[in-house]
Amino acid sequence: MLRPSYNDLMRVVNSDVEEGEQPVINSRYSIVIATSKRARQIIAGEEPLVNSPSHKPLSAAIEELYEGKVKIVSEDDHVQEVQPPQNSGENLMPEGQQEQE
Repeated sequence: MLRPSYNDLMRVVNSDVEEGEQPVINSRYSIVIATSKRARQIIAGEEPLVNSPSHKPLSAAIEELYEGKVKIVSEDDHVQEVQPPQNSGENLMPEGQQEQE
């Protein structure tokens, strides 16, 4: 069984949504896409933002999402970008890193 569960992850991701607003995510598919995007970033050399007991990139990505280290940001009606909570940019970047030009 996946820990945390999909329902737990969805609850955490949607916790900042005010009543009456559209939830950030509505399905397991959105969680899978968001965590896989972040896992690919970790595989590409980004440092994980959590100390996960597992050294697997997907496990680290799930923990980051669950702990609020990264945030899912909707792009209109398309599936999300993964960003740190304070970043409002368009890129998939973990907290504390800046885009290199």
